[in-house]
Amino acid sequence: MKQRPQIIERLLAAIAGARRICVVGHIRPDGDCIGSQLGLTLALRNEGKDVTCWNQDPVPDKLRFLDPDRLVQPPRRGQKFDLVIATDCASFERLGKTGDCITNRKSLLNIDHHASNTRYGDVNWVSPREPSSGELIFRLLKEARWPITQEIADNLFAAISTDTGSFQYPTTRPATLHAAADLIKRGANLGKVCQEIYQSFPLARVKLVKHVYNRFHLTDHDRIAYFWLKQADFSRTGAGPEDAEGLIDHIRAIEPVVIAVVFEELGPELTRISLRSKDSAVNVNEVAQLFGGGGHSAAAGARIEGRPLAVQRRVIAAVKATLKAAK
Repeated sequence: MKQRPQIIERLLAAIAGARRICVVGHIRPDGDCIGSQLGLTLALRNEGKDVTCWNQDPVPDKLRFLDPDRLVQPPRRGQKFDLVIATDCASFERLGKTGDCITNRKSLLNIDHHASNTRYGDVNWVSPREPSSGELIFRLLKEARWPITQEIADNLFAAISTDTGSFQYPTTRPATLHAAADLIKRGANLGKVCQEIYQSFPLARVKLVKHVYNRFHLTDHDRIAYFWLKQADFSRTGAGPEDAEGLIDHIRAIEPVVIAVVFEELGPELTRISLRSKDSAVNVNEVAQLFGGGGHSAAAGARIEGRPLAVQRRVIAAVKATLKAAK
């Protein structure tokens, strides 16, 4: 019988010794975060564990079909846990308010695939070669020989699919496609997941897409594309922050573009940036780290304080320098 990797043995030992468990994820959760949280929560409950699933922010409308029983709840103070498991979260700070509510715990496990992960757990399984945390959770469940129900399969398939751009990003590996195929064999509803995530959009999001095409800018010989999302844009379109998910791909797809950037106004002097690269030689994680952020070589982000125009100048200058260095 093939021996399990030591890290998985440590994770499963910690889980085996815990009764009350809390599964947490990062603020502004995406498909990989929600799918990983729910897939693990459901599996642990099936094993008889008392499991709570917390996220500071609600499940985005587009992903609510994954959580019909509303298992993902806002955090509450005063709770005690034997074990807390963080999924898809690169730093403890990214847990947001949830981090303040999990202090009364015996142990913290950190399962993630971001290269920028700060190893904040008592046990850390950080594997940047995997394109999604969902793939890590799937491997954990298989190593544990826990049943993978259709509901679990739906969540993990959604996690893997969304963080690979529906298997289009260059981070997708043969093992990723094998994992997706295995999940479909186990009952993942490919048609439903793809319909809900990729083929169904609220009108508010379509209005944001219109804004993107009307307001994006090109620079550096059209190799850099960027646009702003201001609070007024959300108010005018009736959209929420979750509707902005994936908008960057519209400008990333422009043929000459190598790096795409979104500047999102969070406050008068606080901007969230998202970066995407479609050249394996151009690492946007290095750009994000200059501003205290992180992520992957092809996708990264940060939050930056300062006046909007000054932030834009600093970020675009850093992106230009990264492109120049990659020549």
